[in-house]
Amino acid sequence: MEKSLIKNIKNLAASTISIDDILDKIPLGISLIDKNRRILLVNRSFEALTGFIRTDVLGYPCWQVLRCRHCIKDCPVLRMGKNTENACIESDIINKDRQLIPIRLNTAVLKNQDDEIVGFIETVEDLRPIRELDSKISQAFSFSQLIGRSPQMEKIYQILPIFAQSDSSVLITGETGTGKDMVAEAIHQASSRAKSPFIKINCGALPENLLESELFGHQKGAFTGAIETKPGRFRLAHNGTLYLTEIGDLPLTLQVKLLTFLDDQIIHPVGSTTGFQADVRIIGGTHRNLEKMVRDGQFREDLLFRLNVVRLHLPPLRERQGDCRLLMDHFLNTLNMKLSKRIDGFSADTLAILNNYPFPGNVRELKNIIEYSMNICQEGKLNTEHLPAYILESDTQPEGFNDFSRHERKHPKLEPEAADHHKDRQTWPDRERKLIMDALLETSGRRNEAADILGWGRSTLWRKMKQYQIS
Repeated sequence: MEKSLIKNIKNLAASTISIDDILDKIPLGISLIDKNRRILLVNRSFEALTGFIRTDVLGYPCWQVLRCRHCIKDCPVLRMGKNTENACIESDIINKDRQLIPIRLNTAVLKNQDDEIVGFIETVEDLRPIRELDSKISQAFSFSQLIGRSPQMEKIYQILPIFAQSDSSVLITGETGTGKDMVAEAIHQASSRAKSPFIKINCGALPENLLESELFGHQKGAFTGAIETKPGRFRLAHNGTLYLTEIGDLPLTLQVKLLTFLDDQIIHPVGSTTGFQADVRIIGGTHRNLEKMVRDGQFREDLLFRLNVVRLHLPPLRERQGDCRLLMDHFLNTLNMKLSKRIDGFSADTLAILNNYPFPGNVRELKNIIEYSMNICQEGKLNTEHLPAYILESDTQPEGFNDFSRHERKHPKLEPEAADHHKDRQTWPDRERKLIMDALLETSGRRNEAADILGWGRSTLWRKMKQYQIS
């Protein structure tokens, strides 16, 4: 132990006070480490959090005991000098029982009377109670994997548990990407069938002859290539739920077989002379207008009546006021962990564009946009240049927004002379390509300088030059 790090405090009271007693009273994990990051002292809270006894860890490197995610790649102690302020990071540790625990780690320098570094003090705060509280708060805006706080979504949260307790057939309608699959699974998970299978099949993904075999199964030798008996999705979903996504694409002949099952709960595999009693709840999902399909003779009216016992319509994202930003933050946090990124949020211009975009692909499209942007972003925030090109070309950009005008104010000589004349006919790619060309001409082709003028990173300029085929 360093001589300057004493275990007793003198002259604070009439008698000497043990530093162990003081540290044990503090409800945070505390460790004192020397300049070589070896443990000199830990308190009782540190023992409880990590599972290691203090007498067993003295003299060990702190990273072997704390086992923090930042210990190997980005240890804050290694960056600290005499004049360094306290470092605070959120991370996680693996305790002795191999549990992953979220923590907040504070690190500070310890100096002697000669202002020399003699060690470091670390405090470790257990974030599990805070995370549990955040989870409870967020549950007010979610049901299963569904997220939203708009009046439309709150109404859905209220009726889903009621629908789940029934065995009636459910028809879920809504535009592509609104979350019909998630609602179907949420109904299953909240029902008494939750411990039994949830089987999903896309009615438009297979040709009619294969779809019949997939749904109802077949006997060995029932047709050419049937070399073994196949159970089918109905049998696999016995005692559970069968979700027929895009049920509007179900061929008319199979609509008859489905209607028969809904009447008597018996399935007849292809090539079999005997039926099988199946206890299966049917949930159908579609983005089509089934009433119009009935009028056009493309969907059976009696099947629609049988499926339409419980009907649930999911609103498009553009009608869910306030949910867009909530979902953006959710996807940002989720993808930060998935992609091992540290992106803090969205720039004001990015938020303006996304809040004004109609999202024809709804929640699925929003997730794809965020994932695309985070994959190419190498900065702290998602900026407009990280968005897919088709978003910037959209006619739904907020009034007054113009990325080009920002570059114009910064570098007026880069503006194309005819921009004012033809701005109504120019697309954003035309303007951006012209902007890049002018910057390269201004810098005689030096890309680093051109990137600085444009306010981009070199990789962003390189990507856009490749996109616009600028050699």
